[in-house]
Amino acid sequence: MPEQPPTDPSQLLRDRGLSVTAPRLAVLREVGTHPHATAEEIEAAVRSSIGAVSRQAVYDGLGTLTEHGLLRRIQPARSPARYEARVADNHHHLVCRGCGRTEDVDCAVGYRPCLTASESHGFQIDEAEVIYWGVCPVCAGGADPATHDPISTTPIQTSTNTR
Repeated sequence: MPEQPPTDPSQLLRDRGLSVTAPRLAVLREVGTHPHATAEEIEAAVRSSIGAVSRQAVYDGLGTLTEHGLLRRIQPARSPARYEARVADNHHHLVCRGCGRTEDVDCAVGYRPCLTASESHGFQIDEAEVIYWGVCPVCAGGADPATHDPISTTPIQTSTNTR
């Protein structure tokens, strides 16, 4: 049986030669809990989980963890960068034009068929980035995209306070 990669976040950092810090651990945890979150959303989640942390520490953590292959950064057109912990495969994304909700989509057929380009131009292709665009069920149902959270896909509570 092949050896399983460590699941302990501290060990994952050490295995990549990285220092184990509270912000890095919190960033790993929050991205794992909230895949496809923006840096701003991750910053807010990290701050609520560990307290005071600088914006720079969170952004540095995202950059370092991405650079070392622990996170993946995607940036759909006209959207802020988003981060996910699913890095061990070549999968794609489905993005809602209304609210920005982002979902993982596995390759359609066989093992990584998307890596077989019609013309490689001599490149050794090791990754493909495909983004499917559409409208999520909530937005298609006529809901106001501003009233639901594309990360959790649940309605956002809005104030009905009128003066």
